[in-house]
Amino acid sequence: MALWYSTRATGALSLVLLTASVVLGAVDVTRWSSPRAPRFVIDAIHRTTSLLVVAFVLVHVITAVLDSFAAIRLMDAVIPFASRYRPVWLGLGAVAFDLVLAIVATSLLRGRLGMRAWRAIHWLAYASWPVALVHGLGTGSDVRPGWMLWLSLVCIAAVAAAVLVRAASAAAPTRAFAGTAAALVVSGIGLLAWVPSGPLASGWSEKSGTPKKLLGGTSSARNSHAQQQRTTAPHRGASTR
Repeated sequence: MALWYSTRATGALSLVLLTASVVLGAVDVTRWSSPRAPRFVIDAIHRTTSLLVVAFVLVHVITAVLDSFAAIRLMDAVIPFASRYRPVWLGLGAVAFDLVLAIVATSLLRGRLGMRAWRAIHWLAYASWPVALVHGLGTGSDVRPGWMLWLSLVCIAAVAAAVLVRAASAAAPTRAFAGTAAALVVSGIGLLAWVPSGPLASGWSEKSGTPKKLLGGTSSARNSHAQQQRTTAPHRGASTR
């Protein structure tokens, strides 16, 4: 159960940190420097937040792999849509993870790549955020209780506000703001149409690709799995002796 809760907690925290990183990048934090908060300090906060995303995602992946309940393999974290457990939604998590790894790797090689190539790849951060968001809603076990849904809504609002602020400061602010606002509205409508009929709908566990042997209630299935491990452990020890 400790691994189970660790996976859920680090997944939610990774989304919050990724949201903070995207917001800091979207509003171009270097423009908000002041004598009390110099540019290099704000830039360091942005960089540290991005590194924390990678650290917590790694813990999220490791705890999910170590928890044998869902039988998630290490390769499932980096190879999209190869998992037997909720392949589409877990695959989206692998896509987001790969994008974040690409950003970190190119940032470490920033001096050799050049500013133009690095900046082009760095825009992947914006792509990794919505993919990670949908992964959390589609795979997460805390959407129906409500707290994960509310957390996701707060993250969506923060990113939407940051993107609109960035669009308003563009070279052609009216056109950029209108296009960004339209894209946000369309995305919001799509999300509102999917969530009630998807993660919030009954039978979503089966529809999302949960193996039949794990269905029948996550808690009861997990308790049965834990009980089976406790009862088989002494038998295995006796057989080796």
